[in-house]
Amino acid sequence: MKDFRYYAPTEVVFGKNAEDKTGELAAKYGGRALLVYGMSSVVKSGLLDRVAVSLEKAGVAYSLFGGAQPNPTLAHAEEGVARALEFGADLIIGVGGGSAIDTAKWIAHGAADPGVPLSDLWSKKVPVTRSLPVGAVLTMAAAGSEMSDSAVLTDETIGRKSGVNTDFNRPRFAVMNPALGATVPPYQLAAGVTDIMMHTMERYFIPDSRAELTDEIAEGLLRTVVENGRKIVADPDDYDAMCEIFWASSLSHNNLTECGRGKDFSVHKLGHALSAKYGATHGASLAAVWGSWAEEVYRDCLPRFARFAEKVWGVKEADAAAAAKIGICRTVDYFSSVGMPVSLSELGIDPDEDDIRALALNATANGTLKLSRIKPLGVEEVERIFKRAASGV
Repeated sequence: MKDFRYYAPTEVVFGKNAEDKTGELAAKYGGRALLVYGMSSVVKSGLLDRVAVSLEKAGVAYSLFGGAQPNPTLAHAEEGVARALEFGADLIIGVGGGSAIDTAKWIAHGAADPGVPLSDLWSKKVPVTRSLPVGAVLTMAAAGSEMSDSAVLTDETIGRKSGVNTDFNRPRFAVMNPALGATVPPYQLAAGVTDIMMHTMERYFIPDSRAELTDEIAEGLLRTVVENGRKIVADPDDYDAMCEIFWASSLSHNNLTECGRGKDFSVHKLGHALSAKYGATHGASLAAVWGSWAEEVYRDCLPRFARFAEKVWGVKEADAAAAAKIGICRTVDYFSSVGMPVSLSELGIDPDEDDIRALALNATANGTLKLSRIKPLGVEEVERIFKRAASGV
């Protein structure tokens, strides 16, 4: 087992009507909250009003800042920083899914350090050294942002989607009412299920390390998501299944499943390139390339892929290569079964040679970055993955 540091300070309030606790949680950290949300779903559902009433009862003043997009942008977060400073916010609360919560995190960083352009923090030109407290009221299980140290934005001016990992990203509290998941369309639920699985698998396929307990946690989480993911896509009102998915979302990305092993977010970098260029839904972009990535690397990580096939999919096959192939196929088939694209054409993308080259350069930071801890994936290897994903093979 590798040395590790595990830090998960977020206070979680989980269950029906949990959003009614937002005010008393927020009052621990500030008296003036900026509520960050997406387009209109939290307004139509009445959730935003319920959160506002909870804040009022706790004596917390608030201001509203909507418009967070599915792939949240740097420009919108910069507007949020200005709004937070104008209002004098001392607390930022994201209400919604990962997009709203990630936007809230970036607004908190910028408002706490107004002398530094938010773009400099996002590009890592200047490190994040301070932030306002952040709270999360979760409506969708997917990104895991409600407990993670990660926050991602897209700079549309340069077509790049990227993020920063820092403890300053960790929300002070997270409110999770799984019943709110029933308001999310099935396609978005499936994309969320995919993202949860990917957060776990990106920490699982790490070669040459032993962490049995961490493996068992990850494998149990994946089996739970596979079973209950099907249920919530078929019936979003299945509260018990939605509870499992909501909790899995948080545990998949709060670093628990990397203890003693680490992580490798290569597939995320491929998906980020697709989202930055085409605006693809995050979870869908991951499903579209995962099988092609796995085909590229599994021979160099056979023991892990064979164990994955056995522990997650129940594959009983003595030959490691054969087991690995079956496990890959069953994973891809699962994504397809819940309505996710498993190729670029199914994602609605038909890239030409120049597009594929541009995607590979984006994913590898213009060729300066080698992806993967399994084997180095440079521009040529990443091009091959995108070509395979484009052909659907």
